[in-house]
Amino acid sequence: MSDLSLPVASTRQTWGWLRRQLATRKGELALTVAVGLIAAGASVVPVTALGRLVDLVRDDADPASLLPIAALVVGAALVGGIAAGATTTLVSRLGERILASLREQTVGVALRLPGQTLDRAGRGDLLSRVGADVAAVGNAAGEVLPTVISALLLAVLSVVAMFGLDWRLGLAGIAAVPSYLLALRWYLPRSAPIYAAERSAIGARTQLLMESLQGVRTVHAYRLESRHLKAVNVASGRARDLSVGVFTLFTRFVGRINRAELLGLATILVAGFWFVRSGWVSVGETAAAAVLFHRLFNPISMILFTFDEIQAAGAGLARLVGVGTLPVAPAGSQPPGSAELTLRNVTFGYDERVPVLDGISLRVAPGERVALVGSTGAGKTTVASIAAGILRPSSGTASVGGVPVDRLAPGVVAIISQETHVFAGPLIEDLRLARPSATREEAEHALEQVGALDWARALPAGLDTVVGEGGHPLTAAQGQQLALARLVLLDPAVAVLDEATAEAGSAGARELEESALAATKGRTTLLVAHRLTQAAGADRIIVLEHGSVLEEGTHDALVAAGGRYATLWSAWQSRT
Repeated sequence: MSDLSLPVASTRQTWGWLRRQLATRKGELALTVAVGLIAAGASVVPVTALGRLVDLVRDDADPASLLPIAALVVGAALVGGIAAGATTTLVSRLGERILASLREQTVGVALRLPGQTLDRAGRGDLLSRVGADVAAVGNAAGEVLPTVISALLLAVLSVVAMFGLDWRLGLAGIAAVPSYLLALRWYLPRSAPIYAAERSAIGARTQLLMESLQGVRTVHAYRLESRHLKAVNVASGRARDLSVGVFTLFTRFVGRINRAELLGLATILVAGFWFVRSGWVSVGETAAAAVLFHRLFNPISMILFTFDEIQAAGAGLARLVGVGTLPVAPAGSQPPGSAELTLRNVTFGYDERVPVLDGISLRVAPGERVALVGSTGAGKTTVASIAAGILRPSSGTASVGGVPVDRLAPGVVAIISQETHVFAGPLIEDLRLARPSATREEAEHALEQVGALDWARALPAGLDTVVGEGGHPLTAAQGQQLALARLVLLDPAVAVLDEATAEAGSAGARELEESALAATKGRTTLLVAHRLTQAAGADRIIVLEHGSVLEEGTHDALVAAGGRYATLWSAWQSRT
C-alpha cells in the first residue's frame, strides 16, 4: 500500500473490531444464535423422522404408528418456518446496526482528518469506501449473512444428527471434510488478495472519475480529454480484469467442492451398505444419514455462490475499519482566555522538501481586523488554515487566548473560504447548521445583518425554499452571504475569511465586502484579501512573500513606505 493511501486494516484488526462490536451486543447475539439453532434443529427433525418411517414400513408396522411421525414432521415444519424467518430478521438487524456503527465511525474520522491527509490520499478513495464498500458490506449484512449463518447452523446440526443416528455413520459423514478443507485452503489464499486488489482498483477508478469531473473545465481548456479518458479506461480495465480473475478462480473452486460432495455421499452410501449387512445400523438410519448429507449440498452451495460477495464485503470491511485506525486528535473543549489570535514561529510544508511557511509570527488583538496580502503562493491560505485549526503547523503554535486552536471548544474559531458549499435542503435548515437551536427570528436577523434577507424572502417558499443540489439554485454571491449568515448565527470569537468574496465577481464584490464587514463587526478577524479594497479597510495589513512576513502596518503607512504593498496597491489602482 502506498504511503499516500488511506490505510486498510489487517485481518487481525478487522476481526478484532468485529469482536468488540459483537461483545457490546451480547444479548442480541445470543438471541439470534438461539433462534437460528431452533430453525436448524427443526429442519433436521423431518429427516431423522424419515429414517424412523423407513424402518417402520420395512417392519410392516401398524399404519396408526405413522401418525405421530406425521404430526412431528408437520410441527417441525411450522416451528422451522417461523424460526427461519425470525433468524433472517434478527441477523439482518444485528448486521445493519453494526454497519451503522461502522459507517458513523468512518464518516466521523473522515470529517476530523486534516485536509492534507485527504488531499494526499485522494477523496475518491474515501468516497469509494463510504459508497461502494459500505454498499458491499450492507448487502452482505442484509442478504448474504442471514443465508450463510442459517446454512452453517444447519450443517453443524446435520453432522450432530448423523452422529446421533450412529457414530459410524457420523464418521462416514465427515469423511469429506478434508476435501472441503483442502478446497478452502487452495481458494482462500488466492482469492483474498484479488478481492482486496479489486476494491482498491475500484477506489482508484472512482478517484480518476472524480478528478476528471471536478476539473472538467480545465480538462476542456487544455484539451486533455483523451488523456483523462485513457487513464479512466486503464483503471476500469484493471478493475474488470480483476473481476474476471475472481470469477475464474471461483469456478475452479466450485469444481473442487463438487468433488468433495461426491466423495462424501459415496462414502456414506458404501459404508452404510456394509454397516447394514453387519447389523450395526438399520436401513432407515442409513437413509436418514444419506439424506442429511445430501441436504448439505444446498446450504454449502448457498455459501459458495455468495462467497464472492462475502469476500467483497470482507475486503470492504477491512477498508472501512482501516479508516478508523487513523490517528485523530480528540475534539477540543477548552474556552479561550480572550479573543486574541496568535501565531508564533509557525513553519509548515505540504511535504518535507517544499516549505510553505517559514517562521511566521503574527498577532490579532481582540476585535481587530487584520488583512493578509501577497502574491499567489505567498502562503496566505495556509496561514488562514492554520489559524482556523484545519492544518497543523510543522513547528510553532497557533492559539486563541493562550489556548492552542486544536484544544479549543467548538465554535470559538470559524473559517469561510471562497469554496462555500450550499447544502441540500430548506434554506433555514442550511442556516441552522451553524446553530441548530436558532429560532426563525434569529435566522432572519442573521440574514438581514449580511444583507441577504430580501432575496431570501423573495425565494418561492421564502426561508423554507429547498436549495442546494436538486433545489433552487443560488448565485455564488448568495452562497457566500449564506455562509456569512451562518457565521453570524455561530457567533465565534475569531473569524477567518479566506478570500470569502472572491467568487462574487466585480459586480457583486462591493456588496459582498459590506456583508463580510457586517458579519465580522466586533470580532477578531483574520482576512485573506482577494481585493485590496478589503485590505485598505482593515485595521492592519500583513504582507506575505515566500512564506515570510515582508511588511506590516496600516494601509496609509505601507503606501507611504513605498515597499511591496505600495507596489501592489499601485497596480490595483491602475486596474480600477
